[in-house]
Amino acid sequence: MTATSEGERVPRADEGPFGSAQGGLLTKDEGSFAPTRFPRFAAGVVGSMPRPQFLRDLLDPRAEGTIPEHVYQKRLDAATQFVIAMQEAAGLDLISDGEWRRRSYIGVIAEVMHGFHSYVVDDELGTGRPFHTVVELMAPRRPGRIADEARFLVEHTDRLTKVCLPSPYLLGQRMWDPERSRKAYPTREAFMRALVPVLRRELEEVAKTGVTVAQFDDTHLCLFVDPAVRAKYDDPEREIDLAVGMLNDIVSGVGGVTIAVHLCRGNAGRLGWKGAGGYETLLPAMRRLDVQQYVLEYSIPVAGDMAVLRALPEDRLIGLGCVDVRGEQIDTVEQIVARAEEALRHVDAERLSLNPDCGFAPGSAAAIPIDEAYAKLQREAQAATILRERHSG
Repeated sequence: MTATSEGERVPRADEGPFGSAQGGLLTKDEGSFAPTRFPRFAAGVVGSMPRPQFLRDLLDPRAEGTIPEHVYQKRLDAATQFVIAMQEAAGLDLISDGEWRRRSYIGVIAEVMHGFHSYVVDDELGTGRPFHTVVELMAPRRPGRIADEARFLVEHTDRLTKVCLPSPYLLGQRMWDPERSRKAYPTREAFMRALVPVLRRELEEVAKTGVTVAQFDDTHLCLFVDPAVRAKYDDPEREIDLAVGMLNDIVSGVGGVTIAVHLCRGNAGRLGWKGAGGYETLLPAMRRLDVQQYVLEYSIPVAGDMAVLRALPEDRLIGLGCVDVRGEQIDTVEQIVARAEEALRHVDAERLSLNPDCGFAPGSAAAIPIDEAYAKLQREAQAATILRERHSG
């Protein structure tokens, strides 16, 4: 492995993204890009990256149609290549497109399907935030929309890659309204179940692109770690079973890509988190999920004891949330390493990769400094280097 003057790790022509000594990983040149395991301490992202004002202006729904389509696409392509290069320069092994090609992180489903009423709100998480409510029976609008994102990412980097999809349970919680949605879908569950074949088709197309990881975000499932959240439901266990069952219906049998699930307690940016509690409550559900990787968070004080990692299936990978994304403070390399060392008391190094607790942008219009995220990711990559040297055997 060679290095540039910026400290960026660049693989030799005869190496995969992690070098020839990192067994268990197929490269793009070998015809497949679906690793059965990650190299030790792969440094990556959860998904979203903060959006500079230029990009927020470009993606603002209220500005749609104000510039020619070819100009819009040219600027969007340039912005996406910038965020890809930024993650590469930070030293990451696994990168995303920052979710910069979609107006709304989970609202991308309204770009895939017709049937949604779209509007914008200004709130504590940003101005011009796009929201969507299902009001009609869904019909295809742009099938394969998420695969298009994945394809662009894969074509513009030599690193491992990730694309994110929203879970049906998350979408049901956010996009179904008892008054406005019931003519199309009489219950929230009916809407969620209608999303299952839609998301499975998207996943199947994503798997054809060569992207390394397809990650389903299910923060609402994770919020059931909080007793206060559970108390809002007549039967929280049924809700958990519903979320798990639908996600399994989407991912079961889909190959060619590593499937991950991201479970965090909600990201309200500077305002903190939306739920508190360790993963113990969710362990039975997590074991039933038909995924290859759990992407978790452990930098916040309400995340609980890492000892719970011992109870997860040994054939699953662990994405350890070891970098704070909510506060202005930037974790030191030593803090990140210490969190990983704590995890190593409970899981083998071969299963462990590093990531922030969540995406860096708690909303597509959130004004989080991108240089702050860059500095945090640099330190994550530096921590990964130390851990590899320390645990090379």
